[in-house]
Amino acid sequence: MRARKIRMHRLKVKEVAMSKGISRTKLARLAEMQYDSINGIWQHPERDVSLSTLLKIARALKVGVSDLYEVLPDEPP
Repeated sequence: MRARKIRMHRLKVKEVAMSKGISRTKLARLAEMQYDSINGIWQHPERDVSLSTLLKIARALKVGVSDLYEVLPDEPP
């Protein structure tokens, strides 16, 4: 049995928000989320988040969900 590769991802919430001039505090308000949740995503872009969280953030930033993350290339074995 072959080992399954795990694809790594990185959230781009910070970059997208900053490009629109939106702070963590403002994003938390627009997305109707706790500041600590937004701050955690901002500080740790490798963390897993739920689809519902991404949808709230995408709606607040007026972008698609796919604009908020990138899939990183696999590391060579």
